Amino acid sequence: MAGRRVLKAVLIDLSGTLHIEDTAVPGAQDALNRLRQASVAVKFVTNTTKESKRILLERLQRLNFDLQEKEIFTSLSAARSLLEQKEHRPLLLVDDSALEDFTGIDTSEPNAVVVGLAPDHFNYKALNKAFRMILDGAPLIAIHKARYYKRKDGLALGPGPFVTGLEYATDCKAIVVGKPEKTFFTQALSDLGCSPSEAVMIGDDARDDVGGAQNAGMLGILVKTGKYREGDENKISPPPHLTCDSFPDAVEHILKNLL
Repeated sequence: MAGRRVLKAVLIDLSGTLHIEDTAVPGAQDALNRLRQASVAVKFVTNTTKESKRILLERLQRLNFDLQEKEIFTSLSAARSLLEQKEHRPLLLVDDSALEDFTGIDTSEPNAVVVGLAPDHFNYKALNKAFRMILDGAPLIAIHKARYYKRKDGLALGPGPFVTGLEYATDCKAIVVGKPEKTFFTQALSDLGCSPSEAVMIGDDARDDVGGAQNAGMLGILVKTGKYREGDENKISPPPHLTCDSFPDAVEHILKNLL
C-alpha cells in the first residue's frame, strides 16, 4: 500500500543522518543530489539546538552538502514561534552558539523557561533558577526531549534528562515543540504544499524522527547511523516503514519504490 502513495516531499534529519559533527555520512552528498533530481520536495528538519541555523548551514556547506537556509526547519525556529505567539520572555537554557536564533526576543524579567541542549549551562545554579521560576508559575518549554545524541567521541546526554528532572521536581509537564511532536512535522510541511500522507521522513532516531513522523501520518525510514542502536526499530509501534544501513540506502529505496 505504501508504494501506491503519491510522494511529494522527503523530510531529512541532519545530525546522525547526513553527518556526525564535522564528518559526513559516506555517500550522503551524492545521495542527496540524486534525490534532488527526482520530482519531490526536500526539507531538512532537525532538533539540533547546540548551534544556530546559520552556523549549522555553514557546517553542512563545508561538508559539500547542497542546501539553502530556507530549506532548514529547526526546533529552535518552532520555539521562537511559540515565544512570539505567547509573548513570553524566556530564560534561555541553550548553548551560546544558538542564541542568535532568538535575536530580538525580550529576555528581561523572564517569565518562561526554555531548555535546549546546553552542556555549559546545565549546572546547579542555572537549573535551580529554572526550578524556582517554574514553581512560581513560569511555563517549562522544551525545545525537544531527546534522551541522547551521537558525537564523535560517543553517545552524549541530550536535553531530555534535564527537562525530565525539572518536570519531576516541579510536578509539571513541559511543552515540547520539536520532534516527535505532530505540530513540528505539520509546520515543516506547511510551505511544501503537501499533506503528511504524501511525505516520508528519514532519520536515525526511532522515537523522535520515525515514530513522530508516522504518528503524524507520514512514512518513516530509520537509518542505522548516528545514535541508532541495535533493536531501536522494535521500540516503536508501528515499526518503521523501512530500516536500512544509511541515508544513501534510504534514498535508493525512495527512488525505486516510492516515486
